Amino acid sequence: MPKMKTNRGAAKRFRRNAAGKFKRGQSHRRHILTKKSAKRKLHLRSAAYVHDSDSASIDKMLPYR
Repeated sequence: MPKMKTNRGAAKRFRRNAAGKFKRGQSHRRHILTKKSAKRKLHLRSAAYVHDSDSASIDKMLPYR
């Protein structure tokens, strides 16, 4: 049986931590930043965790991580 392939798009977006949860970056920080407040942009810098209902599908995309 051949090896499973890692979804490379998901590999660049998600990291698994020691507890097995997936860490992700926040969205809405790429463009149109002038209308967003400094406080809003500051909070978007920090990482967040993937919701439990989505982590099963990410687990399939990242079999070796």
